[in-house]
Amino acid sequence: MKIKKTSTKVALVTGAASGLGYELALLLAKDLFQLILVDIDAENLEQTKVAIQKEFDVPVTIITKDLSVPNVAQDIFDALNGTPIDVLINNAGFGVFGTFDNTDWERESRMLQLHVMTTTHLTKLLLPGMVERGTGKILNLASLAAFQPGPLMSLYYASKAYILSFSEAIANELKGTGVTVTVLCPGQTKTCFQEVVSEGNTDNKIHFNMGCPADVALCGYKAMLKGKTVVIPGALNKFISKLPRFLSRNTATAIVRKIQEKNRTEA
Repeated sequence: MKIKKTSTKVALVTGAASGLGYELALLLAKDLFQLILVDIDAENLEQTKVAIQKEFDVPVTIITKDLSVPNVAQDIFDALNGTPIDVLINNAGFGVFGTFDNTDWERESRMLQLHVMTTTHLTKLLLPGMVERGTGKILNLASLAAFQPGPLMSLYYASKAYILSFSEAIANELKGTGVTVTVLCPGQTKTCFQEVVSEGNTDNKIHFNMGCPADVALCGYKAMLKGKTVVIPGALNKFISKLPRFLSRNTATAIVRKIQEKNRTEA
């Protein structure tokens, strides 16, 4: 049954064609947000739009953009043509696996552009309007990887640590403004992220402690609505996030490497 009444509030979600972004878009649609969905995957993005409009009858605008190139945040901001954004979800991301001396720099630089520059720039462009209106919510996607160094995915872990630190800092700056920033730090989740990391190699996928995208998205969404700053889905993930406090950094780093190696050798 279609829902006819639509909210005047607008949410922008990056990486919305699949995985966590898709699940978050569904949750927003259920709450009657008008949606602006951004992804590089034009076909799946169009299918997402059709599916959401069929079930919820909310306005959905799609923007097909490669979020891993310079200045794309400005392009998206310009395409909004002044539309006030009430919720910004910086979800898009991917990983690169391998030792740093052997990984492909072009892919790594694109990943850093997406995780660091595009996330930061899009937030920079949309945040002032939220502060001026005295309301707004931002949800940034970090990872359990943000809490310790990660051999074999060194730049991915480092970029997620940046997102966590950046989000916590501006969340503090924004106290009293009516705008909140939440950073979601999930463990490994069953999404197409695994396909991107593996580059088609089934022996190079993560198999341990996999979370359900719908459950992870709901956890992050509820935390965002409540204005919480850091959210880690799952008791095991919460425990893992605290381990670096009780171990030396060398020990924690060595454990992460063992897990990375084990995950990609067991089916």
